[in-house]
Amino acid sequence: MKKLVLLCTATLIFAFVGCKDNKKSDDLNETKDTVVETTSNHNLSQAPKTVTVMLEPKSDSKAEGEAHFSEKNGMVTLEAKFTGLKPGTHAIHLHEKADCSAADASSAGGHWNPTHQKHGKWGDKDGYHKGDIGNLEADENGYAAITMTTDEWCIGCGDENKDILGKAVIVHQDADDFVSQPTGNAGGRVACGGVIK
Repeated sequence: MKKLVLLCTATLIFAFVGCKDNKKSDDLNETKDTVVETTSNHNLSQAPKTVTVMLEPKSDSKAEGEAHFSEKNGMVTLEAKFTGLKPGTHAIHLHEKADCSAADASSAGGHWNPTHQKHGKWGDKDGYHKGDIGNLEADENGYAAITMTTDEWCIGCGDENKDILGKAVIVHQDADDFVSQPTGNAGGRVACGGVIK
């Protein structure tokens, strides 16, 4: 009889310890799942924001292109390439409205200038528009490209002095002289793409 009681007691102890170990194992698995989930969400928050804009011909030109904006660690990089331009120098600007509906792209409004500065070359101590990107060179085949990085823009941050959403990318017929007000005497608008929505 004593042996039977000892056997039953030992069985109960093993069953209790086994259940407790399973509970610890389950708790550990739940903790691991939470850590993985948190790490995954953290990585998502660090992913760069990106916007790609397709530019279409305007003002009876054959110019078209693609502008890619990406934001990471507070810096926005623009990488753009174009075809169908006349060989030579062309101005590229951000304009105040993402509306390319007019045949001459006048629907995009003027240069994006939220800080109400005079027109000028990017970085000029005397002032420049937030949309004054500058000039690009088209080769004999009409191909041109430009890259620019700045902390003066953001993508969807809501700051009206920095946010490029709702603006348009415009390539002009001529070069920006960086002096003439308010547009740099850059001529007609030959390609337009609305961002930026």
